[in-house]
Amino acid sequence: MRQVNLKLMTNNTRFLILPWVVVPNLASFILGACLRRLSDDWQYRYGHNLVLVETFVDRSRFAGTCYLSANWIKIGNTCGRSRQDRYKRLTVPVKDLYIYPLAEDFRYQLCARV
Repeated sequence: MRQVNLKLMTNNTRFLILPWVVVPNLASFILGACLRRLSDDWQYRYGHNLVLVETFVDRSRFAGTCYLSANWIKIGNTCGRSRQDRYKRLTVPVKDLYIYPLAEDFRYQLCARV
């Protein structure tokens, strides 16, 4: 059941503003602009909408402040494993998990049977 609706989610894999770029509110502006058009672009490219975006922030290197200021929701953290780690041998940094709902009923849509 879990994998049936995974197509309704995507991951924001990289977001970095270099330290010497100093523009007030730049991070939340860029994140907001991207999120406003993401679902429509996804619909055009893949033929279906998105209901949720997730991202992982390496807490040992970053505070996730830009995601919080752009109204992302911190829902917890990882346990320090990689998805490539089938045998539970790799140790990777613990990351904070943030989500941004693109639909009000995202919980229902992610749990609904297709």
